Amino acid sequence: MPSERLSKFLSSSGIASRRKCDTIIKSGRVKVNNSTILEPFYKVLPCIDNVTVDNYKVIPYTQFIYLALNKPINYISDLVKERDRHDARSLIPVKTYLFPVGRLDYNSEGLILFTNDGNFAQKITHPKYGVDKEYLVKFKGIIEDYLLNKVQKGVSIEGSLHKIKKISFIKTSQTNSWYNVILDVGKNRMIRKIGYSIHHPVLKLKRIRIGPVTLGGLKPGEYRSLSKKERDYFINLSVPETQTKIDRI
Repeated sequence: MPSERLSKFLSSSGIASRRKCDTIIKSGRVKVNNSTILEPFYKVLPCIDNVTVDNYKVIPYTQFIYLALNKPINYISDLVKERDRHDARSLIPVKTYLFPVGRLDYNSEGLILFTNDGNFAQKITHPKYGVDKEYLVKFKGIIEDYLLNKVQKGVSIEGSLHKIKKISFIKTSQTNSWYNVILDVGKNRMIRKIGYSIHHPVLKLKRIRIGPVTLGGLKPGEYRSLSKKERDYFINLSVPETQTKIDRI
């Protein structure tokens, strides 16, 4: 069996792009047969050498895993552990390197996907694919109609346009209100930033859907494997024709 560069092995196994894998290796997060390796060009024997990232075994690309987790509040999505904070990955007792797709901040809850398939993850996170993410959001106060129209047209925050695809009123809760929010472009803490910008801060946020994958009956901390139909939806997803035309302009 021929040897392979460590960075190439990680990339072909779905960990990340080749350049990102170089960074992961140089940061000391990768071990080969229990020895930390800092050189991306280090040679490994796939399926023979034991390669781990963050102490999770890397499985060759033929064994991709796709999981849906109901992330509780007060858990971080990032794999890099933070002191005194629980990480969502620890809720999945699978001894394989998995990374989060569609992250949620520490104070948010709901659906988050984990996989070791980088191409699959890109289909969900890259804006050009326009995958819907649906949320239940509790805002402080009741949002006026003109502000609802404004956030759907887009508001400028930190020099970037933040736009909600669709927002629908659900109910009031004392002096606050619940809305169904759908995004097709995800930016860091986007809904929370929009809430602050219109003076209606987010009090609670729960993601209930990513594309065809719904939270369903998963309780906080529970996870499940994606169905073949759910997996195939993302694997076969192509860039919308309208987006392709925009890219050509």
